[in-house]
Amino acid sequence: QIGERLRLKHYSIRTEKSYVDWIRRYIVFHNKQHPRQLGSKDVERFLTYLAVDRELSASTQNQALAALLLLYREVLGVELPWLDDLVHAKRGTLLPVVLSRQEVRALFDHLDGIEGLVLRLLYGTGMRLMEAMRLRIKDLDFVRSEILVREGKGGKDRVTMLPQSLALPLRAQVRAALERFELDKEHGRAGVYLPFALARKYPNAPCEPGWQYLFPSPSISVDPRSRIERRHHLDEKRIQRSM
Repeated sequence: QIGERLRLKHYSIRTEKSYVDWIRRYIVFHNKQHPRQLGSKDVERFLTYLAVDRELSASTQNQALAALLLLYREVLGVELPWLDDLVHAKRGTLLPVVLSRQEVRALFDHLDGIEGLVLRLLYGTGMRLMEAMRLRIKDLDFVRSEILVREGKGGKDRVTMLPQSLALPLRAQVRAALERFELDKEHGRAGVYLPFALARKYPNAPCEPGWQYLFPSPSISVDPRSRIERRHHLDEKRIQRSM
């Protein structure tokens, strides 16, 4: 029920996994009692446990609270007045760490391969990590030197620059992604995930070159929602570890 509600509201698969995990933890924390049997004190006990015993950050505590609010309001349909009285954890003010140009160059000197290309792309375009991971081949416009970012923060599309210094490496990456796509077709495993109902509206699109991920995963995996084997985009943890 939670998963269905989140998909109806167009939440991402990562948010869905996080919310389901928090709700599961909440239920297990209270000895597997049904949430209808629990009240404001039980929610506060759980949040206090996260803050005091687990020492989790304010943003993590607020994510757990958001999951519980969705559980009671959207899934169980319970409008309880104590939900509005719950206090959100306050996030402190943190100063950003800004690297100098020399430091950035020194950092990039130690990065190569696909990880180095992705990180240079993030630095040169201002894209977020997952925005780069989800890029499709057709999102790159080498003629206009533009990149179309789809479903960015807030579910909005936008256009950003395509750095000239990365034009050749990105063209090479397009060729590499298409070569992998052709190998998948030879083995009868071609096809990528399309959001919403695009796969039904354009049934051939998942197997068209333009829709393939610019940074495909090296292995085939099972889609957690459809349970279909597909080639997804590169795991973002690989880029984070490299950084």
